[in-house]
Amino acid sequence: MRTVRLTTAQALIRFLNQQYIQVDGEETPFVEGMFNIFGHGNVLGIGQALEQDPGHLKVYQGKNEQGMAHAAIAFSREKLRRKIYAVTTSAGPGSANLIAAAGTALANNIPVLLLPADTFASRQPDPVLQQLEHEHSTAVTTNEAFMAVSRYWDRVTRPEQIMSALIRAFEVMTDPSKAGPATICIAQDVEGEAFDYPESFFEKRVHYLDRKPAIQRELDGAAERIKASKKPMIIVGGGARYSGARDILKQLSEKHNIPLVETQAGKSTVEVSFQNNLGGLGILGTSAANRAAAEADLVIGVGTRYTDFTTSSKTQFDFDTTSFLNINVSRLQAYKMDAFQVVADAKAALEQLAPLLDGYETAFGASLSEWKTEWLAERDRLANVTFSRDDFSPEIKEQFSQDNLNEYADALGTEFTQTSALITANEAVEPGSIVVGSAGSLPGDLQRLWHSDVPNTYHLEYGYSCMGYEVAGALGAKLAHPDREVYAAVGDGSFLMLHTELVTAIQYGQKINILLFDNSGYGCINNLQMDNGGGSYFCEFRTHDHQIMNIDYAKLAEAYGAKSYKANTAEELAAAIEDAKKQSVSTLIEMKVLPKTMSDGYDGWWNVGVAEVSESESVQKAYAARAEKLKTAKAY
Repeated sequence: MRTVRLTTAQALIRFLNQQYIQVDGEETPFVEGMFNIFGHGNVLGIGQALEQDPGHLKVYQGKNEQGMAHAAIAFSREKLRRKIYAVTTSAGPGSANLIAAAGTALANNIPVLLLPADTFASRQPDPVLQQLEHEHSTAVTTNEAFMAVSRYWDRVTRPEQIMSALIRAFEVMTDPSKAGPATICIAQDVEGEAFDYPESFFEKRVHYLDRKPAIQRELDGAAERIKASKKPMIIVGGGARYSGARDILKQLSEKHNIPLVETQAGKSTVEVSFQNNLGGLGILGTSAANRAAAEADLVIGVGTRYTDFTTSSKTQFDFDTTSFLNINVSRLQAYKMDAFQVVADAKAALEQLAPLLDGYETAFGASLSEWKTEWLAERDRLANVTFSRDDFSPEIKEQFSQDNLNEYADALGTEFTQTSALITANEAVEPGSIVVGSAGSLPGDLQRLWHSDVPNTYHLEYGYSCMGYEVAGALGAKLAHPDREVYAAVGDGSFLMLHTELVTAIQYGQKINILLFDNSGYGCINNLQMDNGGGSYFCEFRTHDHQIMNIDYAKLAEAYGAKSYKANTAEELAAAIEDAKKQSVSTLIEMKVLPKTMSDGYDGWWNVGVAEVSESESVQKAYAARAEKLKTAKAY
């Protein structure tokens, strides 16, 4: 057996260069590159190996471990999970900073290779810098925390272990039924240790993503249930997008008059202009989609996880009259909602099912068109909501006094409403642009109001809804689509949580655009507490003497080297976006928007913990209302 002597880290880099994936006959390299923040745990191992010979890997220096991992996750998602970045960090806090990102990847089923450094395998210098010590075990390190947030986890304490660890990791990352983060913790001394590796280990490996077809029993059962239904509805989830099921979804919907409704992950699989696309479903859904759900007697879930936001905490449907049919490559997900299961690739299964439905038509008639027309009229109204200093508009939360709102208008120097700002931005960007979001009140407005006229241009991380994902996610999306404009829609709270990859974008000439909606607080959670009987408590950004904070985010971005704008009217925002298109450097557009002016309602409901015992009458009423609503909820 021919061998080559390499360090563990050198073997890792050589192996990554030889991994390919084949989908529908097209073969491409699977690993695009590596993000790094070097420290004492990885700079002399993986750092040395990359400096010596990175191969085709593109190498980027991150600014925050969580941020660069989120960029890697966004890149993989934009590549429909068919390409990845690896991420390397030092030991201790550098590794710990990856935990939130690992959870983000796991919740969204996104493959990413995480390479946190570990303490010394030899234990000779223990305790080393940034090493934790436990009385019950010397073997426990920071990296045990990754077990709960990794699809595959391993620790390498000898050079030869990297071989089996990598093969297992890539098997997981290239399997669509269990795709997610693979974490390989490499002891820092072992990264530099050498071994005589078999040359065969570094031969080209092709990982085949073969579409799993549905079996005949599944197809017959699915066709029987659809034909027996009068008003079926298709939920388009993220799995439909990753499968590339757009064309067959449109074909089935158009031919049989079946409404399509979307999850956050599935939105823009089918463009918004398609007549039967009714938009988002559930808590953040449109009136059209939620009306279809109320009348549906069969729900066909295609690649969806049925999160609480999609199902309105399992109250969105009439469970006495509605049954479920799930098409999902994951058996775990197919079983949800006590559904009839089709465990198969979404595109393949729908194409197999199509000929079995000939002659079938739903009983929706012209209702779908009417509901969509009504919703578009509502969207137009929201686009033109204006602020009044004298009385509330219908969008503003009743618990928030007019005096409070006037105070915000004066402190922030604005009368701009959030819905008007978002729709103005949507209409100003080019149709092929990508919008990225994640947390706060913006995901609701984005799912309801943002029109994606080009497929696969909507990117919401809502599996984990991780604050701080937006700016880093925009960088990852830009790396995936260097020829497109990418916009991060982010609130001030999420921006403050993490925005450092803006510096990385500027550093490497990867232009991103940040749409910063500043309402000086955690507006989404403020809504939650006030909607459930509480007061406005510690969710507003106020100084020690109770003044509303007015932060100059535009100046901050300018200091980093971005082109910045301030836009507090629709006209100013449209002009800023037009000018931003002409820039070659990253941009930030700061918008001061009034709190309580986001969209809301449309028959969605969220089950959240409300105090069972309280001295507040409003909290008591909120608890009673929750208990009443739960009587209609499904419990499994």
